[in-house]
Amino acid sequence: MVEECTCEASEVLLFPCSGGSNCGQIANQVAVQLTEGNVGKMYCLAGIGAHESVMLDTTRAARRVVAIDGCTVACARKTIEHAGLTVTDWICVTDEGISKTHEFKLALEEIGLIIRRTRESLAKPLGVSG
Repeated sequence: MVEECTCEASEVLLFPCSGGSNCGQIANQVAVQLTEGNVGKMYCLAGIGAHESVMLDTTRAARRVVAIDGCTVACARKTIEHAGLTVTDWICVTDEGISKTHEFKLALEEIGLIIRRTRESLAKPLGVSG
């Protein structure tokens, strides 16, 4: 039996890096909380990396494609771009002054900071940076 994606289109798709550090897990938690708050919809970065056609089409149809990376290596952003898609908003956890460690004790205030930063980015019209 072949599994099919039952994903639906959304205006705002959130792609966290979910990396093996506190910052990657902050990115993941931010996407979860923004999805729970109906700000956007957390989407499957692995599916984009696998070039799954339905996921690529759904992402192309989104108004905003948000890459939330834990650090400046920018794996989420690069994965999306490698698939030929455009990132409209890029958030980098370490760029916000959070130090990357390999401990998974996440600080609520750090998650809150990145949530605010992501909301601020989404509040700007497309094409406006800074």
